[in-house]
Amino acid sequence: MATSTEAAVPIERDARVLQALSEGELKLEGRLVEASNASFLGTVRLDPFGAPEIRCIYKPIAGERPLWDFPDGTLAHREVAAYVVSEAAGWGVVPATVFRPEGPFGAGMAQEWIDVDETYDLVSALRVGTPALRCIALFDAVVNNTDRKGGHLLPTRDGRLLGVDHGVCFSVEPKLRTILWGWRGVRLRAAEVATLGRLRDGLEGPLADSLAPHLHADEVAATRDRLVALMAKRRFPQPNPDWPAVPWPPF
Repeated sequence: MATSTEAAVPIERDARVLQALSEGELKLEGRLVEASNASFLGTVRLDPFGAPEIRCIYKPIAGERPLWDFPDGTLAHREVAAYVVSEAAGWGVVPATVFRPEGPFGAGMAQEWIDVDETYDLVSALRVGTPALRCIALFDAVVNNTDRKGGHLLPTRDGRLLGVDHGVCFSVEPKLRTILWGWRGVRLRAAEVATLGRLRDGLEGPLADSLAPHLHADEVAATRDRLVALMAKRRFPQPNPDWPAVPWPPF
């Protein structure tokens, strides 16, 4: 069992990363040209004379492409909201993400860059239903992710599996679209139901307060409704027959 000192290390590191992403000097290195919205690779540093640089992704609101089913200028906020929910649940499936009121191209989100383990076989992981993917599948059901592609799953060199690109989550309409349907209809475990209950309770107080700057009140209420429905059924959701079940391209 980890000692209190051992447990504090990642917490302290996460706090430093969040502070750097929020307050550090942001310098851009280049643009990710394959991204559908303007996305830039950069670095943040709090102390130019001592603290290490942290690589990050910066997505300014000014570079967001308008979408017919999501209000303009909200994608960066949804990315932050996804991180807030992941942390509140204790899932830790979203890299550290913050909203920056200022940046080289204006307000937007900044997210810690993740170095991917290129040897990880995602297709095999999907086939066997690795537990890390099950966790992300449940997270996606909660945030109503409408774009869970294979390329949005990042295996890390320390054995974790993270999800990114959550700009099209939290719609009030049921729009879950994902490659992670391997658990459709599968019964939720007691620990999973308990986590959903903590999130539901949080949406009556602190968690709702944390989401308020990033989501409309109707979207927060819809998130609570999804939690209540998942807890009542105690099963992973089934595909919506009125909505495409898998994003295109899937990878």
